[in-house]
Amino acid sequence: MIDFTVPVEIVELRTRVARFIDDDVLPAEAQVGSRPYMDIVGELQPRARAAGLWCPFIPKEWGGMGLGHLANAIVQVEVGRSHLAAWAMNCMGPQDATMLTLLELGSDEQKERYLKPLINADRRICFAMTERAAGSDATGMQTTAVRDGDDWILNGEKWFTSGASRSDLVLVMAKTDPDAHRHRQFSTFLLELPADGFRIVRDIPTLHDAVDHRFEDEFVTGHAEIELVNVRVPHANLLGEQGGGFATGQHRLGYGRLRHGMWSIARAQAALDLAAEYANNRETFGKKVGERQGVQWMLADCGRDLYIARLMILHIAYRMENGLDIGQENSIAKNFVADMLSKVVDTSVQIHGALGYTMDTPLAAWYAEVRMQHLVDGPDEVHRWRIGRNILAAQQKNGTTASAVGGDLF
Repeated sequence: MIDFTVPVEIVELRTRVARFIDDDVLPAEAQVGSRPYMDIVGELQPRARAAGLWCPFIPKEWGGMGLGHLANAIVQVEVGRSHLAAWAMNCMGPQDATMLTLLELGSDEQKERYLKPLINADRRICFAMTERAAGSDATGMQTTAVRDGDDWILNGEKWFTSGASRSDLVLVMAKTDPDAHRHRQFSTFLLELPADGFRIVRDIPTLHDAVDHRFEDEFVTGHAEIELVNVRVPHANLLGEQGGGFATGQHRLGYGRLRHGMWSIARAQAALDLAAEYANNRETFGKKVGERQGVQWMLADCGRDLYIARLMILHIAYRMENGLDIGQENSIAKNFVADMLSKVVDTSVQIHGALGYTMDTPLAAWYAEVRMQHLVDGPDEVHRWRIGRNILAAQQKNGTTASAVGGDLF
């Protein structure tokens, strides 16, 4: 029997999270733009702690909720209803995936010195991997790290380091052995900020910033362009093994892709709710918009894809719970969920007509925001390339492609 029943304790937990978001977070969200963002966060975080809703994915012995992958997935779908909710519960990106990487790969000393303050929300961390010249090719990075006694000296540039302007720590990937196999050339370092030679050139303006001005001045969402000139990092701050940087990066990105999927489901649900509500109430030419078959078809397509996306996320959570590889499934879901979200938000804009294109609803800001889901944590084309390559490899190995397209389900 295939059992899709969510355990009672997880249902109760989801209810608690939803209540906290409805009663505390969403009312506070109305203040964003009129008050400093971090002041609002500072008021919400003690409430989240008091409610036992803190760092959902972090083990209890480290101060988190200790949720398994299924419980966390279901909780994160609720969290995705508000950007502020993730900050309130200290599970915001890009900090969440970086904390998990530290938890998995950090030494005891690194966990004590760096992970604990991150879990306590006393410090913030960002992840510097992407470079303008390398783009989606992580093995094309040119930032170097050269050993000098007990230190490493870093030189290079980074691009789209999200959150760098508000971070106290940065996880930097750099080339430590140019002669090694391309996947073993890189290592990862923990760098405390500010640091001599580490300079934020600018926060890169984006499409989302151009549409949604809520975070200006008081809070910089910030995708930073960075310059590193003779930056010294102690050897003790090497995270994981030397030459393991590529694997470290993929470990970190894996959770980020899944988190984007969970939050995307929440955003798509909100957009579909707005579309259905508008269609049920708006009259044109003597009829409710929702009575028109063409509009019902639009809503039906959105509902179909949102249903599929939910099943994908639940299946990946199941695989993670059971220690199974999620590489292929995560790439497939990353592609599909980005397409789904874009389609649902676009459809909601279309059903709202000209109103959907204005800033009188959140849809225009969401429209600009969701476009990045086709780029972050690997652009669609790279994932499709990987998916297709794995399909071909499965056929060569097994005589069938089933193992690369969910064939282990039945």
